[in-house]
Amino acid sequence: MADTPNDRLRQQIRRFVIDSFLFGQDELTDDESFMDGGILDSTGVLQLVGFVEGTFAISVADDELVPANLDSVASVALFVQRKLSVPSSSAASVC
Repeated sequence: MADTPNDRLRQQIRRFVIDSFLFGQDELTDDESFMDGGILDSTGVLQLVGFVEGTFAISVADDELVPANLDSVASVALFVQRKLSVPSSSAASVC
């Protein structure tokens, strides 16, 4: 069975969180809360946002810095997927 784009997103995000915050401990489920599990604090969220913006070439607006978008591997992957599927406003305004 081939990996879907969402599977690949989840793998990249999981690997970043494990390497950056869990120091290589591979026990992280897709739905495990970063905040409730004590995996990320406010500084960690900013690091995660920097990773997401740099890796996937998207911008995260201040009003998007909410747990619904950034509190688990699954929520970050869905957020990135949504951002990547929205056409950029600059591309839409080209004459």
